[in-house]
Amino acid sequence: MPRKKEHEGTRPQLGLRRSWRLLNAFRNEAVDPQAFGLIMAEDTVDLLSKFIDLNDKKIVDVGGGSGYVSEALRSKGADAFTVEYDEREMTLGEHGFAGGMRGDGRYLPIRTNCVDLSYSSNVVEHVDGPSLMLHEMVRIVRPGGIIYIAFTNWLSPWGGHETSPLHYLGGERSAKIYERRYGVAPKNFFGKSLFKLHVKDVLYWAASIPEVRIESVFPRYYPQWTYPIVRVPFLREFVTWNLVLVLRKVADG
Repeated sequence: MPRKKEHEGTRPQLGLRRSWRLLNAFRNEAVDPQAFGLIMAEDTVDLLSKFIDLNDKKIVDVGGGSGYVSEALRSKGADAFTVEYDEREMTLGEHGFAGGMRGDGRYLPIRTNCVDLSYSSNVVEHVDGPSLMLHEMVRIVRPGGIIYIAFTNWLSPWGGHETSPLHYLGGERSAKIYERRYGVAPKNFFGKSLFKLHVKDVLYWAASIPEVRIESVFPRYYPQWTYPIVRVPFLREFVTWNLVLVLRKVADG
């Protein structure tokens, strides 16, 4: 087992009011996706600012859809842009896709050591070969910079995304049940656009990379008093819902 390098001192102090606001946003995402995108972008800016001064920093949002997060970051003085693979996702925002490019997160069209922060939320679980994307996010960040990764772990209640909680019956089976029930295939189809990703595997990967150290690990949507759950193997796989892993690059990749 690689040496554990988690630094316990850097953890955002997040309250119950914030968690409730995010929960309501999720519940209304289907009917008001723009409001959801704006709330999540605002929350992202607040979280990232706890780890790095955003002003004048070069930031890339990997898999950032139509660019809500990058737009919010630019409003705070950052030089932020989006890399998005799916053309359909680029057109979801009413503000249009600006300040971005099309690209595969596993092969980012960005030079090594050239950005201050690489960010990704709810993307890596949709990637076949997630370690390729994670390594790319480390590669493009200059030493001293931040890699911020958030993802929905498979065994959490929302691990199957729209097929949840049927995903506990198996990814392929849950997709078939969903299609019979609603008459359409799920957007996130297991084995094609959604893959099993576990907390322990991502933490193991991070601890094995010599050019980074772990700054913080915490459940994104939960209040501060729940943070200890990420230290409990097995339990964290089921109750975390969405894990945030923050890395600091300490050496050239």
